[in-house]
Amino acid sequence: MSQPMEDRVAQAMAHLEAAEQAAASARAELDAASVTARSADRSVRVSVGAKGELTSLEFLDGKYRTMAAAQLSAAVLEAANKARAEMARRVVATLDPLTRMTARGAAPQRMGVDWESLFGSLLRETSVAEGPRR
Repeated sequence: MSQPMEDRVAQAMAHLEAAEQAAASARAELDAASVTARSADRSVRVSVGAKGELTSLEFLDGKYRTMAAAQLSAAVLEAANKARAEMARRVVATLDPLTRMTARGAAPQRMGVDWESLFGSLLRETSVAEGPRR
């Protein structure tokens, strides 16, 4: 027997409400998210927000005073890219379950979300392209 239309509408509305709640929760989590990373030589520490924006930059232990400009620049870029890659992993892990939601539950595909186009080289440099880590 087929399900009455009212039951299907009620199920769809319940699913929509669950998706809206999950999206609001994900947004709140990402709005508050921050990742901090250091350069390999431990001379620089940076923090980034959920959109990969630099939110803090620190030069540690006065090491910058003895570094050549190119060396300091490389340390800043290294730390920033580490932090951005970790944030990309966090964003994918947070949002990927939402992209899999359909009216009937979890979808086998990512419903057209192309994480590579969103995060570019960050995904190629890390294991994010393989999917979120749990």
